[in-house]
Amino acid sequence: MASIDEGAPGGQSATEPNDMPRLLEKSENMVLALLESASQGILSIDRRGRIVLVNRRAEEMFGYTREELLGAQIEILLPESRRAGHSHQRDDYFARPRIRPMGIGMDLAGRRKDGSEFPVEVSLSNIETEEGLFGIAFVSDISQRKLLEEQLVHAQKMEAVGRLAGGVAHDFNNMLTVISGYNRMILDELSPLDPLRGNAEEILKAADRAAALTNQLLAFSRRQIMRPCVLNVNALLGGTQKMLRRLIGEDIHLDLRTARDVGNMRADPVHIEQAIVNLAVNARDAMPNGGRITIESANVHLDETYTRTHPGVQPGEFVMIAVSDTGHGMDAETRRRIFEPFFTTKERGKGTGLGLATVYGMVKQSGGDIWVYSEIGKGSTFKLYFPRVSDPISDAAGSDAEQAKPLGSETILLVEDEKAVRELTLKMLQRLGYTVLPAPGGAEALEVSRTFPGRIALLLTDVVMPNMSGRQLADILCETRPDMKVLYLSGYTENTVVHHGVLEPGVDFLPKPFSREVLGSKIRDILT
Repeated sequence: MASIDEGAPGGQSATEPNDMPRLLEKSENMVLALLESASQGILSIDRRGRIVLVNRRAEEMFGYTREELLGAQIEILLPESRRAGHSHQRDDYFARPRIRPMGIGMDLAGRRKDGSEFPVEVSLSNIETEEGLFGIAFVSDISQRKLLEEQLVHAQKMEAVGRLAGGVAHDFNNMLTVISGYNRMILDELSPLDPLRGNAEEILKAADRAAALTNQLLAFSRRQIMRPCVLNVNALLGGTQKMLRRLIGEDIHLDLRTARDVGNMRADPVHIEQAIVNLAVNARDAMPNGGRITIESANVHLDETYTRTHPGVQPGEFVMIAVSDTGHGMDAETRRRIFEPFFTTKERGKGTGLGLATVYGMVKQSGGDIWVYSEIGKGSTFKLYFPRVSDPISDAAGSDAEQAKPLGSETILLVEDEKAVRELTLKMLQRLGYTVLPAPGGAEALEVSRTFPGRIALLLTDVVMPNMSGRQLADILCETRPDMKVLYLSGYTENTVVHHGVLEPGVDFLPKPFSREVLGSKIRDILT
């Protein structure tokens, strides 16, 4: 029969009556073990709100011992702002007992013994016993999840603002190209004694400042042109000491602490230097009465614990640059916003709010991560992490020549969809001695090339254009004119030529705005 255990001695039933107490005790022990091993805090209360059951996780979560909780009112585990109305909610629940799952969109919080509050999710159930009805709460600490959600929202917001900033910088650079280009032509015609020359020079200075501002926007949006190389952090930091000491002033002590055997990293050294300078200047401004700036380097390993709370960062070996100050520090709200463009705590006219945004963009564009630690009255520390590489240090890159080289006489196919920029560039090239074939877009450029019988030495094209990009145009034209060189122009760099802001090998690129001298120098470099 199914109720007989044939393997039992004498064919006795597997659940003899004298075994029931032992089995019940075993079952109770199992339930207690499950209760204690649960990952959620579990509490039970009676109708009067007294706690009658607590598991180990609830003790850990709220910081009370079991003895302190048993018999206490459940309201001690709630924030003070929510205690007054809780008794009414509790009475309503016991009047209409029901199961309420986790979440349901409620913003709940718990309160620890030390007074600190933390976000929680709570699901409710109930049980009817001989002693009456009891409510059961299953509590989950969701602090970690909330932190990750906030960081994700912040990252998405920064990405959206970055795209907007990059688009603005692109359009603004086109306008600046026209403003500064025509202004330089005016200066060429004005005598040094002309009373209007001073006005024209001021216009040029303003245009240069505006160009620097757009470069900061491009850095934040991670669309700035990069020329990365393998570099040693300690050597780079050592080379910036003299400049930093001049910038921060005599009342601030600069302490450089570089660890031995710090690994190499791949980045644009100009960008890294600019990031360090921006951080040092920001630190200086946080110490109006003097203080200390400490710059450190070290090899670090970022494990999964770090990467779980820093979206986008992969575990691995990194080179760290830390910039610390003894300034007034920041509160939590300021820390959350410091990398946003145009956010500043400085007085009006004392800063643009782009310094730290620029640092953020440069670090992220280099594949790294940045984190800040700060408390009011205790200063701030910015930690920059860059992936460590085993490649040898690159040879020092030569700087671009800024002086105009000899004039040319070759034929150049100029393709630019912005009419004002096209007309300005046409005049620049003609003054440099070139024969110019202008075209407003890719289709027109193909037609010009088809009907022009002579040799075209250079295709000078904007990158981002309607219908056909500069890269697509170049690929088509170079099939029929394989000896033709190509120079790309753009005030915006997220395109097929510049992948994530990093120039592909062998690609010649000139960012807008540019002067006639720089344009002429770049063309001669390509053609000779």
